[in-house]
Amino acid sequence: MGVNMDNTFTNQQYQDYVKQKAPKSNIVKNTVLAFIVGGIICMIGQAFSDYMEYRGVAGENIKSALPTIMVALGAFFTGIGLYDKLAKHAGAGTIVPITGFANAVVSPAVEYKPEGHVMGVGAKMFTVAGPVIVFGTIASIVVGFFYYLFG
Repeated sequence: MGVNMDNTFTNQQYQDYVKQKAPKSNIVKNTVLAFIVGGIICMIGQAFSDYMEYRGVAGENIKSALPTIMVALGAFFTGIGLYDKLAKHAGAGTIVPITGFANAVVSPAVEYKPEGHVMGVGAKMFTVAGPVIVFGTIASIVVGFFYYLFG
């Protein structure tokens, strides 16, 4: 691969280099795995929902409890290192469900745990979740405002 006299790549040379070095991915296999794993995670959530309904929990309470349960499970399995191992093989199948949000919150906290509970876990926990929470809060205010005006 040719390099300019000042040891820099042109854009095309860089693109060619990246294509050469990047690992090849099997799109069909990755899509099927993501579909299956994401579906299994959703089936687990549905099983919790069905169990709560069987036990006589009101529908509105199930709607409140189920996301909490799934986030707690995602955070727990991230904390013990299993969620990341699953994500390594399943890809987007672990990102799309609500458990992926829990993983995104807990992963930085686990990674920075050696820096201490406050500056490590506490500060890094919201590096990914912070913008999501802020956007969700702003979006809910805007929707609430429109609902107030036109609802």
